[in-house]
Amino acid sequence: MTRIKTPRRTASLSAQLVDSLRSHIEAGGWPVGTRIPPEQVLMEELGVGRSTLREALGALTHLGLLEARAGDGTYVRSSSELQAVMLRRAGAAERENVLELRTVLEEYASGAAALRRDDEELHRLRELLADADAAAAGEDPSLAVSVDALFHRAVVRASRNDLLIEVYDHLGTALSSSSSGLTWNAAQAEEHAGLHRRLVDAIEARDADGAREAAGTIVRLTRDHEAPAPGSGSGSVGER
Repeated sequence: MTRIKTPRRTASLSAQLVDSLRSHIEAGGWPVGTRIPPEQVLMEELGVGRSTLREALGALTHLGLLEARAGDGTYVRSSSELQAVMLRRAGAAERENVLELRTVLEEYASGAAALRRDDEELHRLRELLADADAAAAGEDPSLAVSVDALFHRAVVRASRNDLLIEVYDHLGTALSSSSSGLTWNAAQAEEHAGLHRRLVDAIEARDADGAREAAGTIVRLTRDHEAPAPGSGSGSVGER
């Protein structure tokens, strides 16, 4: 009996280009938020025609990795398809659900970090605490938000759970932005900073229960203070 010959599968040039550009984005060659080079530059650098390039860029836009902005160019929206999916899902979720997810992830990660961290990771957390204090004393609220996001990512990385780290990194933007518009008065800002110090102290002491409790309290503080009382007269000293 004659066997059916298996067809040869060869990827089209545009499909190969999609894989190449996707790998470049995942490796950080084009960081999230940056504008990619113009079409003509990419055509010359990659040695492809305009239609092939546009087909590949269109596919990456459809996957959620790129975003075309009329009159402004094409920007990197996310570093992977998984991140794009998670960002869309988190962006459509209720704020309370996002905070609950953040609580679950950060409580577990903090407890694991207390048990698994090394001296270098602990030193990094102490450095970020100092950076956070300096940022809070400055006049750029966005800097305080950025430093805070770096701090929480460092805690998660100290958990040594690769899958948890990947999930948290992919959701990081949504988790951080869930409270980026929150204004703190002086007392709330100090309570917030004190909880971060307590978290690092617990991680240093390898107190998993204490680390989890501090991490959960930080998220609850964010939720409880998300809507400052109108007419309170308190000035903005930072955002979380």
